[in-house]
Amino acid sequence: MARITASVYTSHIPAVGAAIDLGKTQEDYWKPVFAGYDVTKEWFKANKPDVIFLVYNDHATAFSLDFIPTFAIGTAAEYQPADEGWGPRPVPTVVGHPELAAHIAQSVIQQDFDLTIVNKMDVDHGLTVPMSLVCGQPSQENFAWPCPVIPFAVNVVQYPVPSGQRCFNLGQAIRRAIESFPQDLNVQIWGTGGMSHQLQGPRAGLINRAWDNAFLDRMIADPAGLAAVPHIDYVREAGSEGIELVMWHIARGAMADVAGGKAPTVRHRFYHVPASNTAVGHLILENN
Repeated sequence: MARITASVYTSHIPAVGAAIDLGKTQEDYWKPVFAGYDVTKEWFKANKPDVIFLVYNDHATAFSLDFIPTFAIGTAAEYQPADEGWGPRPVPTVVGHPELAAHIAQSVIQQDFDLTIVNKMDVDHGLTVPMSLVCGQPSQENFAWPCPVIPFAVNVVQYPVPSGQRCFNLGQAIRRAIESFPQDLNVQIWGTGGMSHQLQGPRAGLINRAWDNAFLDRMIADPAGLAAVPHIDYVREAGSEGIELVMWHIARGAMADVAGGKAPTVRHRFYHVPASNTAVGHLILENN
């Protein structure tokens, strides 16, 4: 059967993608940000999965304000990098895994979670920036991502948004779905977005280091308790865009310890301020 071997959590800041694309990663401002992913790149080389299930939010690219699904799973064979107003990022086409994606959709919907099935969409920085940070930027000689990716988009843009508890429960359903897939596949599940930030209003530029680091602590050691944190706490403590962190609960809910297994091993933890006007958070947890 397929199995989840690890979960990865990371911010997906668009300015980070621009820094990569424009060759600015070694500039004084950006160097500490990218140094935090050096360990990650080496870990990924040694632990390359067969498939990545990547949880992210679309930024009004694939879904306009006319139509916003709460949870949407990509079932296509490939996804093009989106043009977010300044041209697509110079990164490879994302290859999907339609068979596993369709199986997950079938299983999760039968577990009473409503998913939107998406057979065609472009993917924006919410997905491609984490790929660049963790996998490294593909060379022109081998211009391809290292494995297929199943995009899973969560609405954290237009209210109402799903609760952390709903996302945590959904992660458990996704784990059951993956483990019921008959093919022997090594799957990683990634939760992206955050950490604390606010892009508008009187609190624009808000960053809450203490809250962010407490969130990382609890993501590791108390995921069920953390999932119960109400929506208003994210807005109050982490800013209006800090609500993106609910997506991390999907990845954490899919880990083995939540279903009675052993606690995961923390392979890497990183936190840095600032990157653009956002706090960067990153974790790698391995199943045991």
